Amino acid sequence: MRVFVAGGSGVLGRRLIPQLVARGHAVTATTTSAAKLDLLADLGAEPVVMDGLDADAVRAAVAAAAPDVVVHQRTAISVPHAGKPDIKHPDKWFAITNRLRSEGTDNLLAAARLAGVGHVVAQGYASWNGDPDSGPVQTEDVPQNLMPGTASYAGLRIARDLEEKVLAVGGAVLRYGALYGPGAIDDQVTLLRKRQYPLIGGAAGISSWIHLDDAGSATVLAIEQRATGLFNIVDDEPAPAAEWLPWLAKCAGAKPPMRIPVWLGRLLAGDQAVVMMTKGRGFANTKAKRELGWSPAYKSWRDGFEKELR
Repeated sequence: MRVFVAGGSGVLGRRLIPQLVARGHAVTATTTSAAKLDLLADLGAEPVVMDGLDADAVRAAVAAAAPDVVVHQRTAISVPHAGKPDIKHPDKWFAITNRLRSEGTDNLLAAARLAGVGHVVAQGYASWNGDPDSGPVQTEDVPQNLMPGTASYAGLRIARDLEEKVLAVGGAVLRYGALYGPGAIDDQVTLLRKRQYPLIGGAAGISSWIHLDDAGSATVLAIEQRATGLFNIVDDEPAPAAEWLPWLAKCAGAKPPMRIPVWLGRLLAGDQAVVMMTKGRGFANTKAKRELGWSPAYKSWRDGFEKELR
C-alpha cells in the first residue's frame, strides 16, 4: 500500500515508518523541518516538508503522494514547537497541537477526499481520561472525561471532535495510552530526577500506558485491515499513579517521588494533574485484540520502563 504519514518525524512516526516499510508498504512522511528530511529518508520514507495548517500545502502533498491511506500523527508538544511542558496550562502548552487536531484534521480530510483516498487513520488519546463516575477500566463505549470548566476542556473537546470527523468518513481513531519509549518521556524522567514530579493525594487515579513500538504495530494493523471505529491502544495493566510513578522513578535511577496534598497539587500543577492522579480511569484493549488481532509486546509498563531506562 501507499501510506501517507502526516507527522512522520515525531516520536511515534519514527517507530511507525520502519514497521510499515518492513511490511512492504511505500511511505511518504511529512515533517515541518527541512533538517529532518534525511532522518525520514533513512527510515525508508519519501520525505516531504509540510505545514499541516496550510490547506494548500496539505492538498498538494497528499495529491503528489497519491496514497491509499492517510495517517494523522501530527502534534506539536515538543519543546521546539510548544516550549517547556506546562501541564498546569494545557490550553497554552497544546495550543498548536489543538490547531493541528482541528484545522489540521480538516485539511487532511479535505485533501484525502480530493485525492480519492479510501481510508484515514488518526491518533487519539486514552490514558487517564475515562469517565470518573464509571468503572476503573473502560471500553470505547464509555464517554471520555472532557473536564468541562477547566483549562483542559478545549483540547479534550477538540480531540473528541477529531474522532467524530474521522469516524464520519469511515476511518479509524487509535486512542493511544500514555506513550513511552525513545524520546517520549524524557521530560518526565528529568522532573523525577529533580524530585519535581510528586504523587498527589492518595494517587489512586488510574492511567494506561503503551510503548511506542506497540502503538506502531497496532497502527500498521489498522492500516492494513482498513479498520473503522475507535480502538483503545493500551497495554494489559492499567495502574494507579501510586504504583507506576515510583516504579518509573526507580527505573530512572531517581529517588522515590514525594507526596503532596491535593490542594497543593492543584496550586502547583493544575486541575489535569489532580484528576489524573486522583480520579483517573484506565482503558481496556479488548476490542483492539479481538478485531485487529493485535497484542502488545510490552504487556505491562513495568517491563517496558525497566527495559527503556535501566
